[in-house]
Order: sequence, then C-alpha cells, then structure tokens
Amino acid sequence: MKNIVITGTSRGIGLELVSVFAKEGHNVLALSRNAGPVSELELENVESLSCDITKPEDLKKVTDFISSNWDQVDVLINNAGALLNKPFADTSLEEFENVYKTNVYGVVGVTQKLIPFMDKNGHVVTVSSMGGVQGSMKFAGLSAYSSSKGAVITLTELLAEEYKETGPSFNVLALGAVQTEMLEEAFPGYQAPISAKEMADYIFEFSLTGNSFYNGKLLQVSNSTP
Repeated sequence: MKNIVITGTSRGIGLELVSVFAKEGHNVLALSRNAGPVSELELENVESLSCDITKPEDLKKVTDFISSNWDQVDVLINNAGALLNKPFADTSLEEFENVYKTNVYGVVGVTQKLIPFMDKNGHVVTVSSMGGVQGSMKFAGLSAYSSSKGAVITLTELLAEEYKETGPSFNVLALGAVQTEMLEEAFPGYQAPISAKEMADYIFEFSLTGNSFYNGKLLQVSNSTP
C-alpha cells in the first residue's frame, strides 16, 4: 500500500486515477478545486481536498494533511491542467497567465511542498502533452497550452538532475489526444482514440514502476503518427 497524491481529480484522467489506485488498495489524496466528484465515489482510503494548486494557502492544507496522516508520499501525479484553444492574437496576457498558473506554477508549487515528504524511492510523474514536445506536430490555437506543457518537460529534466542523489525520481508523460471533458470543451466533436480510463490505467502502472527504469525522461504516450 502506497501513499498517492493526484492533482486535477474532479474529472477525466484524474478522476479515473483516483478510482484505480483506491481499488488496488492504495491511500489517495485527491486535489481539485471541486472536491465533490471524488467525495461522491465514497471510496475507501481516499481523502478529497478542495484545493487550488496556484494558491499557497491551499497548498498548506495539503502539507497539513500529509503531516498529520501519512509518514511519507510515495507518488505525486501532477495531472491538473488548463487547456485554451484560441488564436494567439486574440489571447490576452491574462489568459496566458491563467494557463501557466495551473500548468506550470501549480506543478512547481505542489512539487516543492511534497518533495520533503518523499524519499529515494519516490516518484513524481507530471502529465504533459505531445504539443509540448520539440519537433512534434503543432496545432494553431494552442500557443498558451502547448508552450506551458513544454515548460514542465524541461522542468522535469532539471529536477531529476538536482535530486538524483537523494530522490525522488522525476518523469514526464507527453500524452496524445485522450477523450476527456477538457478535450471536448476545447475541440467540440473531436473523438480521441484513447479513453480517460485507458490512459489512467497506463499512468497507474507507470507511476508505481516507471522510476525503476527512468529518471528525468520524457515518454511520448501517443499512438498517432507522426
């Protein structure tokens, strides 16, 4: 039984991840602005906190819970994300900032707070996107989203180097299109080849075992070509 922290758990991949970890007997701390969907599942060993990962006062609630209830954190999955599909010329600086607050600064904030609770065997998995991979196919309208996802890829590489002696391990998954509510909102009518449940099953396995094989690595999780 491991202690798992997952962000962005109110829907999509995050909500599916909570279910699969709980069903396998792990302790889960689910973080989302909307704690309701996880609470409604009434799963054992799951605590759902209403948490905006961009706010220091909310992150303190996370560390307070961990300090009081757990000895350590074994896995952190940075899954929370904001997706904006809008032409660059029409995207305000505020909109750019809001995407970066969740996709970059939120990842930084949560990770900084949880590293002290993690040891050499810990694993930080950050969910990125194929759009953030250098040389990959790019799509108009995703300047804020894809550039933010590129930032956390580089961040992962840097943290793996900085913590290579003490742990935890850091890896990043660049996902292709996954059928989630967020995708539907940004691209109405588009049908992705992978369901949220299928991707959650993959991330579940990788987060528990991937750090035995990888550290500081970007793994492209996409069945599309190129």
